[in-house]
Formats: sequence, C-alpha cells, structure tokens
Amino acid sequence: MPENYEKLGESAPSAATATTLYTVPSSTDVVVAVVTVCNRSNVPTSFRLGIDVGGSGDTDSQWSFYDTPIGPNETVECFRGATLTATDLIRCYATLATLSFNAYGVLKT
Repeated sequence: MPENYEKLGESAPSAATATTLYTVPSSTDVVVAVVTVCNRSNVPTSFRLGIDVGGSGDTDSQWSFYDTPIGPNETVECFRGATLTATDLIRCYATLATLSFNAYGVLKT
C-alpha cells in the first residue's frame, strides 16, 4: 500500500506563545516528512520548534530549535524524518506573530 503524505497541522501563533502544531492521535504513529516555518514579514525574527513526548508538558530539553533566526520573507524546513507516537505533540513558538508553521507527514495506524 502506498504511503500518503498529508498535512498534519498548521498554525500562525500569537507572539511569544508556545502553541501545539499537531497532536498524534491514539493508536497511531507518524513519520514527519517536514515542518516548514515561513516568515510572512520583511522583518527578521526567530522561532522555536520541539517535540513534546507523550504530551508531558514543555521542558527545556524538548526544544529542537530554540530562538532560531529566520530572515525576512524566508521559509525554512525542519524535522525531516522524525517519528512520533500516540499523544506526542509538535510545539511551535514565534517571537513575532508573523510566522506560519506547517507540518506534513505520513500516518501509520
């Protein structure tokens, strides 16, 4: 059976607010193909992106990208091939409210 890539989640979070981008459903594994971060502004800013294992809550160790700079009108790709299990979360954070986060991947049930 072929794998079907799909959009897992999208978010344009408020400034300085950790936000859930995607929660893995129960009885499901996910292979994240890519998470894109797009700066919709002509002003540089920064972002955070992490995996909250089992929905246990934000901890410093879960951030994979922390205050990572992103240039004006730039898009970057993160998390190629990350494997997540049920109740894991992808969390995002934008220093300014000018970023869009999009996650794409394959669901394995």
